[in-house]
Amino acid sequence: MKFDISCLQPKEQASFALRALYEAAGCRKYHMGRFEEYGLYQENRSFLSSEQVITFTDLDGRLLALKPDVTLSIAKTAQPAPGETLRYYYHENVYRPSAESHTFKEIGQMGLEMLGDVGEGQVRQAVSLAAQSLEQLGQPWVLEVSHMGYLFGLLDALDVPEASRAALLAKLKAKNLHELKAAASAAGPDEAGADALAGLMSLCGSCEDVLPRVEAACRNERMEAAAAELKAITEELAGAGGSIRLDMTLAGEMEYYNGLVFQGYLESLPRPVLKGGRYDLLMQKFTPGAGAIGFAVYLDELDRLSAPLPPVQQQKTEKTMLNVALPKGRLGDKVYGLLAGIGYGCPEDYNATRKLVVENPAAGIRYFLVKPSDVAIYVEHGAADVGIVGKDILTEASADVYELLDTGLGKCRMCVAAPADYKDDPSRPVRVATKFVNIAKSYYASIGRDIDIIKLNGSIELAPILGLSDVIVDIVETGTTLRENGLRVVTEFMPISARFIANKASYQFKHREMDEMLEKLRAALAAKEEKK
Repeated sequence: MKFDISCLQPKEQASFALRALYEAAGCRKYHMGRFEEYGLYQENRSFLSSEQVITFTDLDGRLLALKPDVTLSIAKTAQPAPGETLRYYYHENVYRPSAESHTFKEIGQMGLEMLGDVGEGQVRQAVSLAAQSLEQLGQPWVLEVSHMGYLFGLLDALDVPEASRAALLAKLKAKNLHELKAAASAAGPDEAGADALAGLMSLCGSCEDVLPRVEAACRNERMEAAAAELKAITEELAGAGGSIRLDMTLAGEMEYYNGLVFQGYLESLPRPVLKGGRYDLLMQKFTPGAGAIGFAVYLDELDRLSAPLPPVQQQKTEKTMLNVALPKGRLGDKVYGLLAGIGYGCPEDYNATRKLVVENPAAGIRYFLVKPSDVAIYVEHGAADVGIVGKDILTEASADVYELLDTGLGKCRMCVAAPADYKDDPSRPVRVATKFVNIAKSYYASIGRDIDIIKLNGSIELAPILGLSDVIVDIVETGTTLRENGLRVVTEFMPISARFIANKASYQFKHREMDEMLEKLRAALAAKEEKK
């Protein structure tokens, strides 16, 4: 009796297909246990996605951990001989903290690692296998490619201090042009240097369009070598079946990746399903002189493929629909007015109906009316492609989205406020009342001050009046409410305005529509500013 693989769930089908692909490429399966000595992760915390690890003591008194990462274990034990290239694939579970459930999550992965003598041929094979892995998953796909050497080369050319680089790369990864330029100027480069960093934002698109501009922007040998490797890789991937895009804003972790980095997306999935790159720095901690490249496929993401697409999100016309999370209230009304004025209006007045979804298929637009505090959630999880959200909500949620535009709407600021006669007592923690818990923690950690957080959901100004807290952390627009309640601003530490955000996966498949909307929105905002 022949076994019918089509009766399996998508991730089970994928595991069979990927195993056959990797074994045909000469990779051997790497077997490992669930546990690893905790010391490995303690010594290499900078290489982990999170420092939070599940630990326990075994019967011999050793401190062990449930594996949060597979690559570290393979790099530690592989030990390739000089001139030898080891090729492994694995099918394992890792255990990482989940922001959604606030607990640890078991994550199924398949991956491939090449270790030891890793030259041009091995790099080409690894990236080609990444593309073939996406092809095996049976959905339209995009492989996004960048190079850390190119980014490091530019930072070197601009004499950006090492201490400032991680923050700049974080802004770059978020496509946050407004804050990237400000952070670049603060880090030391002059205006031309800040513009050069900002110019990386435009190096995103098809290989044919972007590669010549990548080559033209080179400033030193490191950038030239990276551009040459990108050219070789794009030639290798020609005709791979999906879409290959260069995106020089794709930056991996500084301590982990040192060469090519890449991410793979499937249409209809909200997050990358494949991540990888070259990680010689990690490998050389265990085997001096060795190189390494690899990637992981996140099988659990494929569970979504078995769920039907909700009718409201189904494509009803040939025109690609953009799904917009629009915040209810004054900000949403302002934004909708702007978008309607540039061709994205709907025949139906959403304020005259109780419907939560309104659309205009002819304009390729669909609006979801949501609470302002939920906009980032809808976008991050792919229920909406784009959205408009305040910087306060975006920062508090730590949403993993692209921050494509600062609209300048709804300007205010995040402040520490206290009674007029307040004096800080450094001998004890500051009692802080706020609904922005993460923002408050981050701010006080940045100045090295211990705090006790009191989370409130409204009437924050009342807390210090009644002695519940010493200070508050809250949004201040005009300051009238503070003054009328006998409070004053102690510190302003974060400007706030409405940001145009996008789901990272949606951007890969709908970038033309998003870029067109952004261009029109920028023009409308500029025209509005000129009229003031």
